[in-house]
Amino acid sequence: MTPRDCPLRILYHHRVAASDGMRVHINEVVQALRAEGHEVWVVGPDGDGAARKAGQGSGFEHLAELARAALPGALYELVELVYNLPAYLRLRLAVRAFEPDVIYERYNLFLLAGLLAARRANLPMLLEINAPLVKERGATGRLNLKELGRLCEAALWRGADVALPVTRALAEEVRRTRGAKPTEVAPNGADPTRRPSPAAALQVRTRLGLDPQDLVLGFVGFVRPWHDVAMAVEALPQLPRTAHLVVVGDGPGCKTLARRAEAVGVAGRLHLVGRVPHEEVSAYVSAFDVALQTAATPYASPLKLFEYMAFSLPIVAPDQPNIREVLADGADALLFPPGDATRLAEALNRLAADAELRRRLGAAARKRLEETPFTWTGAARRIAALARQAKAARAGPSPIESDRRLVWRFRNSALFVEAPERISESPATPETLES
Repeated sequence: MTPRDCPLRILYHHRVAASDGMRVHINEVVQALRAEGHEVWVVGPDGDGAARKAGQGSGFEHLAELARAALPGALYELVELVYNLPAYLRLRLAVRAFEPDVIYERYNLFLLAGLLAARRANLPMLLEINAPLVKERGATGRLNLKELGRLCEAALWRGADVALPVTRALAEEVRRTRGAKPTEVAPNGADPTRRPSPAAALQVRTRLGLDPQDLVLGFVGFVRPWHDVAMAVEALPQLPRTAHLVVVGDGPGCKTLARRAEAVGVAGRLHLVGRVPHEEVSAYVSAFDVALQTAATPYASPLKLFEYMAFSLPIVAPDQPNIREVLADGADALLFPPGDATRLAEALNRLAADAELRRRLGAAARKRLEETPFTWTGAARRIAALARQAKAARAGPSPIESDRRLVWRFRNSALFVEAPERISESPATPETLES
């Protein structure tokens, strides 16, 4: 077996407490890496995060929500920084017990523990970046310690051996910080083999009181105001009376959708399913006739797009650069100008009237998913290839048995870590960290 074929030992680190799409992504990546023969040890706030199903809450998630609601913004951000202390200790124990080849981390603001642990052990670090969180949190008024946030983000983005932004649009921003250091686009994906039976779709329709001939427009995900699902509600009066909108997921935007549906006279054609376990989502998606991505941030790689493609669904989505990285208007989707409710309604009417167009676009989307490939298996293979390259570039003895005194300095407006000397320590017995 050549070094290229040898399984890797990957320490996966994250700080995700939520049970939404972020949890889905973690689970899918970990499962795909393990399916490829790699050993993966997960370190997160709730232990083996990959063992908890998406759609199910956790005690840590509820605690985080309470803290976010109760604490002043700046104080909550200081708590995020303090979280690095237990996270770093857990990573040290995991590194000693597992002896990984690489640390793979899902980027989160103020989370420095993974970078510190990687530097201490002379391990390569791959950093998956799903959003520019300083910009995102700042734009929504959820960032108080702005300068500290910028310093932490720059330290992580520059410090990682390889950065993995999820879109080319995001990669441009990451490269402005990292310069020539390796930055590779790593889009999200789906599992094209995961298809429920036709009976499952019929059961969903029956449960929702829908007839087989009804046209089902579907949206999956946590519903936030910026998702603009209200545009689809407002389009319903312009569509055939057999058209219904099914929203699978919860969130602060659901009450607004219900009020808007009542106001425009389509309350009976809006079906708010709420949160369901991830393994049940596919049954609902299989009941859709048209899949909706009504809005997207300019840097996102929306998970729902790839799920829709795997189900051979015709997709209606905003015409913007990060969406065009995945879909092409008229070829495998219908794209409309972002925020244009009139053009959205036109696209929906076009699909409602043309079953063959729906079939053709759905088949083309599925083909694009398989051929690119936008799959979790493809994602796992990209990660493994980049991990091996990073490991080779950082070849040398790993000082796992040593400790270092960490010296923190601010230099060139970025935080970095220095380890000027080693202090020997006796072997420690690690706590139980499930994988």
